Amino acid sequence: MRGRKHYLKFDARRDLDDVGAPYIDVHALNKLPYSKLDSKSVGVREGVVFLTYSSLIASSEKGRSRLQQLVNWCGSGFDGLVIFDECHKAKNLVPESGSQPTRTGEAVLEIQARLPDACVIYCSATGASEPRNMGYMVRLGLWGAGTCFTDFQKFLGALDKGGVGALELVAMDMKARGMYVCRTLSYRGVEFEVVEAPLEAQMTEMYKKAAEFWAELRVELLTASSFLPHDKPISSQLWRLYWSSHQRFFRHMCMSAKVPATVRLAKQALMEDKCVVIGLQSTGEARTEEAVTKYGSELDDFISGPRELLLKFVEENYPLPEKPELPGEESIKELQRKRHSATPGISIKGRFRKAARWKPASDCESDERSETDSAPESTESDDEFQICEICNSEEERKKLLKCSCCAHLVHPACLDPPVTDSVSEDWSCHSCKEKTDEFLQARHVYLTELLKRYETALERKLKILEIIRSLDLPNNPLDDIIDQLGGPDKVAEMTGRRGMLVRASSGKGVTYQARNTKDVTMEMVNMHEKQLFMEGKKLVAIISEAGSAGVSLQADRRAKNQKRRVHLTLELPWSADRAIQQFGRTHRSNQASAPEYRLLFTNLGGERRFASIVAKRLESLGALTQGDRRAGPSLSAYNYDSAYGKKALMVMYRGIMEQDTLPVVPPGCSSEKPDTVQDFITKAKAALVSVGIVRDSVLGNGKDYGKLSGRIVDSDMHDVGRFLNRLLGLPPEIQNRLFELFVNILDLLIQNARIEGNLDSGIVDMKANIIELQGTPKTVHVDQMSGASTVLFTFTLDRGITWESASTILEEKQKDGLGSSSDGFYESKREWMGRRHVLLAFESAASGMFKIVRPAVGESLREMPLAELKVKYRKLSSLEKAQSCWEDEFEVSSKQCMHGRNCKLGNFCTVGRRLQEVHVLGGLILPVWGTIEKALSKQARLSHRRLRVVRLETTTDIRRIVGLLVPNAAVESVLQDLEWVQEIDD
Repeated sequence: MRGRKHYLKFDARRDLDDVGAPYIDVHALNKLPYSKLDSKSVGVREGVVFLTYSSLIASSEKGRSRLQQLVNWCGSGFDGLVIFDECHKAKNLVPESGSQPTRTGEAVLEIQARLPDACVIYCSATGASEPRNMGYMVRLGLWGAGTCFTDFQKFLGALDKGGVGALELVAMDMKARGMYVCRTLSYRGVEFEVVEAPLEAQMTEMYKKAAEFWAELRVELLTASSFLPHDKPISSQLWRLYWSSHQRFFRHMCMSAKVPATVRLAKQALMEDKCVVIGLQSTGEARTEEAVTKYGSELDDFISGPRELLLKFVEENYPLPEKPELPGEESIKELQRKRHSATPGISIKGRFRKAARWKPASDCESDERSETDSAPESTESDDEFQICEICNSEEERKKLLKCSCCAHLVHPACLDPPVTDSVSEDWSCHSCKEKTDEFLQARHVYLTELLKRYETALERKLKILEIIRSLDLPNNPLDDIIDQLGGPDKVAEMTGRRGMLVRASSGKGVTYQARNTKDVTMEMVNMHEKQLFMEGKKLVAIISEAGSAGVSLQADRRAKNQKRRVHLTLELPWSADRAIQQFGRTHRSNQASAPEYRLLFTNLGGERRFASIVAKRLESLGALTQGDRRAGPSLSAYNYDSAYGKKALMVMYRGIMEQDTLPVVPPGCSSEKPDTVQDFITKAKAALVSVGIVRDSVLGNGKDYGKLSGRIVDSDMHDVGRFLNRLLGLPPEIQNRLFELFVNILDLLIQNARIEGNLDSGIVDMKANIIELQGTPKTVHVDQMSGASTVLFTFTLDRGITWESASTILEEKQKDGLGSSSDGFYESKREWMGRRHVLLAFESAASGMFKIVRPAVGESLREMPLAELKVKYRKLSSLEKAQSCWEDEFEVSSKQCMHGRNCKLGNFCTVGRRLQEVHVLGGLILPVWGTIEKALSKQARLSHRRLRVVRLETTTDIRRIVGLLVPNAAVESVLQDLEWVQEIDD
């Protein structure tokens, strides 16, 4: 089974030919009927059956499924090979809570269950970007009967608890048992660079005005809600649409900001005789098609995606009150009838009766009312006489006038003034006429006011639409790039869109046209474009997600175009597997040259939201696919959506809301000038209000909403994604200052966690000047199924720095002229455990802080400000005294920790100790995972209970070991438990 694209069959055919198997037939299942494959009419008896995951879940109108067809062809005893290529398509079998498993995941699981004897291979560059994505890999035997995890949920829970290091252990464990092959192309020659594309002056102004407009639009929407009836307040759906449109708008702006740099880099590559591949995710097709439908296929210029998005949002969602309709003549009569029918008249005898239809008395009507029936039709009696409501005398009905409103009967002469002429059918008595006129006048005033409100709101809406049309906003990046690089004749486009805007030959205006020509179907247009690129007829290719799975664009030795590829990533995808898929289009086997990768980011803090999401996935993806997260080191710096990121966000919010003091000085402020800090806090708070993070009282109507006014709700305090997303909508200056503050706090928290030994950074490289392996590794457990063993390694680490080495470091700094007057040896002002400590401090050119080197532990991870250094330490002017103190501490630290001889932990404490004994469990870990975890859970110190994966490299024979660190205090307990497990297994 292959990915989603049917044309991957061509790659399957090519691969078989390359390995010398042209005689093996490849049958595309989606091109065959749903009948028996081995029947005479179909004739598929052997070979390779190729189908996409879409075909696997497909079925005919008669209910026949491709999965059942495939199982029938294989037979119940099938012991052949089932290869799930691009198997990450099934990764959502076990989704997040609240979601449903995908049909593809369920189909992959079902076919494995129905072909129990089949050999299964899972093949993908991105098989699982997080542990739950492994749910479909049931044949690995990592969970279930005979393992330490009874089901997948237990396996998943253990990995989640173990952190990223646990993921790396899984990959190493699978390799040790021979079930996992992870071969990658050599990255020799590959260049990987994160290119920051600063906003040009025009784009900066454009972005600033757009951010200001969105803030004004938010206020306008709140104002518009005041025109709505109280029973129809502004809906929460509107705000969901507002923020989703807000996100798409500014993501589009970030893409557009990188267009000049992209075009510049592309043209530079072409001048250097290279070819270019530009990767993006969104094409703006929906906005383009809407604009073409609205304005026609011939336009003055390219469509501005952000403008069309804004216009669509406001046109469809601006809250307008209902438009009232002023009643006409007929409507007035109807209102009169309804009014009087709702207010029954009273007869002279005190009986209630309903008003009859509005018509005068006629000869066929009786003059007598019924006294027993109160129904409307009973008000018209067949009697000949009726009573005048004024004089109370009986009279023939035909001589009485009937009010069309109250239905009272009167003599014409009894009226004041008397009525002498004939009257119309809708004649009303004087009292009713006065009441009706008052009612109609009041209603007219009311409806006029409603109409005025509607027209005012409509006028405001139209004004906003006019402002949007006048905003200076960028064009669709895809069309813009193609146009600037020579148009469709020079650029090969491999995306999912059906049409595009092309500049007219005269240079004036653009025309919408289909991407395919008469000779190429829409289904094959991407393959045609790829062919033109590989033949060198087009030297620039643009790929979207639709073209990033299975398309080979490398400098293939078999292709005519073997120029080096420069891969520019204009827009990062949201998932690591999609990013890897896109990167892998230009770095494949049989290539004449390795590609150059250029990842473009703007200097906008908020845009790093997208890099953060991908970096988080790349980090865990590297662990699962390599057993080493160094697969994507350049992106790890952008992973802000972590536990430390959430804590940093909370600390920053509390500081801005003045609930706590900020732990770092905000960017552009000075600790010596408190006014600058307070000014920043005021601006930051206003910025957070404008993007809806700090709530204001007009945003809702719940009973507790007033309590939230001027506050950040608890759910937002740790929501890094929302912060980085909303940050996009701020003007660049305050956006970058807020982001820099967040990053500075995050760095401080990570640094503190690293110093305290609580930082979970996956595989930890244990550094020391001397690392030696003690004796022969001890086998502590052997897996009965695979024969792989668990081995205990013991190492000796010497972390110290001799006096000679420290003196050399200082001399080198002073010789190169890089040192400062404050560089040198220092002694602590206070005694610690009966002695003073010495250190070497020298200024770092990069940070302006001081690097610290100590005799016992070498260079410290934490740099120290000069002010702190002078408060805690005094500089030694005598080198003789410095040498004496240094050598004394170097010798003492070889046998005891910094807490002295009376330390409660005794020899188990390694804080400040120069010589350390380190125990590492290597080899097969997963089968004894539970045993090790249980043994470590008994430890007194919290830091000793956590599973930590470490990497060591001996300094004598250069031997590398990766495994699970066992604290010295836990070694005996772990070995006893493993020995007990081995006895049970034997």
